[in-house]
Amino acid sequence: MKLIFGTANKGKINQVKSFFKDRGVNLEIDSLEDIGFCQEIIEEGETFEENSMIKAKAIRKFCEEKQINEIIVTDDSGLCVDCLNGQPGVKSARYAGEHGTQEEILKKLLNNMKDVPEEKRTAKFVCVLTAILKNGELLVVRGETKGKIAKEPKQMGGLTYSPVFLPDGFGGRALCELSSEELSVTHREKAFLQLLEELKNKC
Repeated sequence: MKLIFGTANKGKINQVKSFFKDRGVNLEIDSLEDIGFCQEIIEEGETFEENSMIKAKAIRKFCEEKQINEIIVTDDSGLCVDCLNGQPGVKSARYAGEHGTQEEILKKLLNNMKDVPEEKRTAKFVCVLTAILKNGELLVVRGETKGKIAKEPKQMGGLTYSPVFLPDGFGGRALCELSSEELSVTHREKAFLQLLEELKNKC
């Protein structure tokens, strides 16, 4: 199986390759860099589904012009905090401005939650994947990881919100403290598991 994953991030590409390989699926993945896609995609959607679809359609149009006909997969993900009415949501990467650092983003988040008691600090990570098959058929899947927001960040680095996100079922450890084996049940992996089942039925 071959697909185009809508990112130029080699770390993401390797993560997805590893995910499929661990499940015995022989998968070849091209990045946006591999196909020569360098256009800026304006993500104006109000939901993860809308933004993922915007990216998928933009890449599909480019591929049609270049006469490339492969499965296209795009993702959009972020953190939704219940007491903040779902924020930062689709603006997770831009929560502290277009070029906000991890420290600035987490400082803003924790400051906005400074008076929120522990029982009301519930949140979830969401990942939505959109796939456009060779025949133009659309597949949309969604994975979620529920948890709470810590009052102080753990070790900085890694995914932006991982130092403050405490996923359910891991004894109060932050996402950044989990092993790679434990991370196999996160929102992104849940979404890819669903997509893999869909692709098995379609391809």
